[in-house]
Amino acid sequence: AAPRSQDVVGALCLVSLAAALDFRYHHAEELEAFLQEVHAAFPALTHLHSIGRSVEGRDLWVLVLGRFPTHHKIGIPEFKYVANMHGDETVGREVLLHLIDFLVTNYGRDPVVTRLLNSTRIHIMPTMNPDGFEATEEPDCYYSHGRYNKNGEDLNRNFPDAFENNNVTIQPETRAVMNWIKNETFVLSANLHGGALVASYTFDNGNTVTGSSEGYSKSPDDDVFIHLAKTYSYNHASMYKGTGCDNRQTFPEGITNGYSWYQLEGGMQDYNYVWGQCFEITLELSCCKYPPADQLEEFWRDNKVALIEYIKQVHLGVKGQVTDKDGTPIPNAIVEAEGRSHICPYRTNQYGEYFLLLLPGIYVIKATVPGFKSMLKTVEVSNNSDNFSALKCDFCFSEVSIKTRASSCPKIPLYQELERASAAGKPTLNIFVLMTVMLIILK
Repeated sequence: AAPRSQDVVGALCLVSLAAALDFRYHHAEELEAFLQEVHAAFPALTHLHSIGRSVEGRDLWVLVLGRFPTHHKIGIPEFKYVANMHGDETVGREVLLHLIDFLVTNYGRDPVVTRLLNSTRIHIMPTMNPDGFEATEEPDCYYSHGRYNKNGEDLNRNFPDAFENNNVTIQPETRAVMNWIKNETFVLSANLHGGALVASYTFDNGNTVTGSSEGYSKSPDDDVFIHLAKTYSYNHASMYKGTGCDNRQTFPEGITNGYSWYQLEGGMQDYNYVWGQCFEITLELSCCKYPPADQLEEFWRDNKVALIEYIKQVHLGVKGQVTDKDGTPIPNAIVEAEGRSHICPYRTNQYGEYFLLLLPGIYVIKATVPGFKSMLKTVEVSNNSDNFSALKCDFCFSEVSIKTRASSCPKIPLYQELERASAAGKPTLNIFVLMTVMLIILK
């Protein structure tokens, strides 16, 4: 049979995209042109938008991919990759462009890619620091001024911190990402860096409450973070070997707790976890921060499988809705697994939805609407990442029909208050401080 006209057009789109994206570094104009071409060729599968501008006025482009790219769809989790936060760490920037190319050209052809895009809304930001990239005129394996934004600020030290007062001026790029996190229901994320070969996980900062005195700052979801980091390292060509980049630095199984590696204040992954309800890890993809362009194809091959397998982990655990007796969604209900309460309680979004990343096991899920009796449900979680859907567990508060007020977690060092209470050594004071923090959150 003769090919249909749309098939011919689709084939031409694939050829033109493949020809356009070669293995070299793409500067701002070329990067934007590629994203525009992808969106033009696959308008039903992609949505291109800018979440803000850099200090020098460059757009912070995000390409969204999925069956419903323009808007959130109930039950479909949101995932994001962010690269080039440090402008001179460049491998992630190019790897994400090739990931975009791989996803759109294999949708409808590769069953895994097709199911992934049908069940997940994927946001890709190839560069968070376009000014720094353009300012890096002499590529260097170790350091250049392009690491920072135009104002000379390190964007990965620029977020609110849960442990210390981070006395920095929030930069335009940081503010844009904070607003982006606030406006989407991100469940899982990774930010791509360079200068090492390791998957690093939260916390990057810490105090005695999180056990940092022992050299490890442990989150309530430490087991999940270890799993996420290993998912990437073991699907990478060599990260899992843990050999590091020199004889002084090794990472068993290619992973590390951020604090164990080095303490970092104002980091993006801790901010995502505490204030964004989003599990994020930091992926260091290359020993050389800005390697020669002729190595980019190898970097893409080394990371391709890991990038896909990591996205699939957004379907771990439990998801569901909290509604009233009329089926109306209840936003801002607290939903958490017992024994895993977060310093900033995880809440339902405007659609009454929640997503909790959990490893296989039996859990008690607790839903709380302020002013009403909590509901408890026991669930058995299996590994559903290969099925592209977390376990569904809904809650219906049949005796109420309310709209809870919008709430947010205060941008104060929440763990600082708990440490003070812990240092006092008085359980009653500890409870009082916890209640105080909760009252602030609920107001």
